[in-house]
Amino acid sequence: MATTQAPARVLITGAAGQIAYSLVFMVARGDMLGPKQPVILHLLDIPAAQEGLNGVVMELEDCALPLLAGIVATTDVKTAFTDVDFALMVGAMPRREGMERADLLKANAAIFKVQGKALNDYSSKNVKVVVVGNPANTNALLAQMSAPNLPKENFSALTRLDHNRAKAQIANRLKVSVGQVKNVAIWGNHSSTQYPDVTSGVVVDFPKQGEKSSVADAVKDQAWLQGEFIKTVQQRGAAVIKLRKLSSAASAAKAIVDHMRDWVLGTPEGEYVSMGVYSEGSYGIKEGLIYSFPVSCKDGKYTIIQGLAVDDFSRKLMKDTEDELVSEKETAVQFLGN
Repeated sequence: MATTQAPARVLITGAAGQIAYSLVFMVARGDMLGPKQPVILHLLDIPAAQEGLNGVVMELEDCALPLLAGIVATTDVKTAFTDVDFALMVGAMPRREGMERADLLKANAAIFKVQGKALNDYSSKNVKVVVVGNPANTNALLAQMSAPNLPKENFSALTRLDHNRAKAQIANRLKVSVGQVKNVAIWGNHSSTQYPDVTSGVVVDFPKQGEKSSVADAVKDQAWLQGEFIKTVQQRGAAVIKLRKLSSAASAAKAIVDHMRDWVLGTPEGEYVSMGVYSEGSYGIKEGLIYSFPVSCKDGKYTIIQGLAVDDFSRKLMKDTEDELVSEKETAVQFLGN
C-alpha cells in the first residue's frame, strides 16, 4: 500500500517482554495509527534482554509489513527516546514475592524518573505517552513530574483494558455483541480499587434492532451490577494470572492500541472511553493525580466527559480509589529526589 505520509516514531519500552510480543506487530501493521501511516519502531529493553530483543526484530523483518519503515532496537535510553512521537511505556519493575508496596513504588520511581526526563529532553514536544507498567497511574504521574517542559495532558495511564473487560462482561451477560455496549466508564486507579461504572452505559439495538436501553434496564439485576460485575472486572487480571500463570498480554496489547488509536484518531460522536489522565478537579477528584475518567477524543486531544450522574454508591467507590492514588503519590514522590 503506497503512502506519502512521513513515518511516525513509536517507542515501546519493555520491548522483549510478553505484552510487547503482541503489541509490536499490531502497531507495525497499522492497527494503532491507521492503514496509511508508516511507523518507525523504537524498541527499548534492558541489556539482559538484548538477545530476545534481537529475535523480535528478526520476526518483525520476516513479517514484511508495508507500513514498517524502520526499527531502532536498543538498550540505550537516549537512542530510544530521541524524536519519538508516541511512547508506549510497557516496561516496569514487577512486584515480586515478599516485596512491600513502598519497595515497588521506589523501584519504579527510579525507572520513570529517568524515562520521564528522557521524554522531556529527547522526544517530540507533542509526544503522546501511555504508561502500562504497574502501578500505571502513579508511574505515569512520576514520568510527567520528571518532564516539566511537556504538557501534563501528554501523559496518560492505561485503563482501557479495564474498560474493555467491563464492556465484555455486560455483553456476555446479555448475549449481545460487545460493540453494542457503549459508554461504560472506569474511574480511578488501574488496581483492584478501580470503579467500573455502568450508570450512564447503554446497549444499542437492544432489546431489538433500532432500540436502545440503559445497561441497568437491559441487565435488570442491580445487585449483580453493584456486586459481582464490579468484583469480576477489578479482579480480572488476577484471574488470568491464576489460569495462565502469566499476566494478561494480548488483551493488554489490544487495549494499548485502542487507547492510542482513539486519542489520535478520535472517538465516535456521542461515545466515550476510559483513560487515566491528569486530574484538574473534575468530579471533585483531587488535582495532581493521574486518575481514570470517561473521556471523548477529537483532533488528537481528550476531553473529560462532564455532568455524568454520580450517586452515593458511585461517590464512595470513586473516593476509595482516589484515596489509594493519593497514598501512592505521597509514597512515590519521596523517591523522585533520590
